[in-house]
Amino acid sequence: MKSRLEELYKTKIRSELKDELKLKNMMEVPAISKIVINVGVKEAVSDSKAVALVKEIVDQVTGQSSTKTLARKSIATFKLRQGVAIGVMVTLRRTQMYHFLDKLINIVLPAVRDFQGVKPTFDGNGNYNLGLKDWMVFPEVDFDKTDKSRGMNITIQTTTSNDEHARLLLKKFNMPFQAQKR
Repeated sequence: MKSRLEELYKTKIRSELKDELKLKNMMEVPAISKIVINVGVKEAVSDSKAVALVKEIVDQVTGQSSTKTLARKSIATFKLRQGVAIGVMVTLRRTQMYHFLDKLINIVLPAVRDFQGVKPTFDGNGNYNLGLKDWMVFPEVDFDKTDKSRGMNITIQTTTSNDEHARLLLKKFNMPFQAQKR
């Protein structure tokens, strides 16, 4: 089943972007290639069950199975050993990606307290990083099951290396960017 945003992109946004950016070929039009969600669990060093709980909630939020991220090397000051699970990550593509983006833009971000819009800063390669301080804004998170509030990093990777093209693409999806100061 196609997502609402995927259908909107294929029918309307792609042709609008081609005209606005004055591109010659439809394959040059920017698109979203994947969305990566990362959640770090610093308590995993002392409590191995913390990662399992975070993994379960991230699976519910994204609708896809996530994987545990492992420490690459040992760091004595953090009491961290190589190979210990210290976080959870999931990569979304195609329909799941569009479903998550639709939920993020239309449900989650407006539910953030004192929301003024997201910062329109990109990484220089056409990718957008968004940090949420509290995952409780997702409707799937059960307050009784979670032990504490956690943050997450959401990376939206596009097919363009131009930040302005990527910004325009996300603007067409109604990403609520803050007004730029002049």
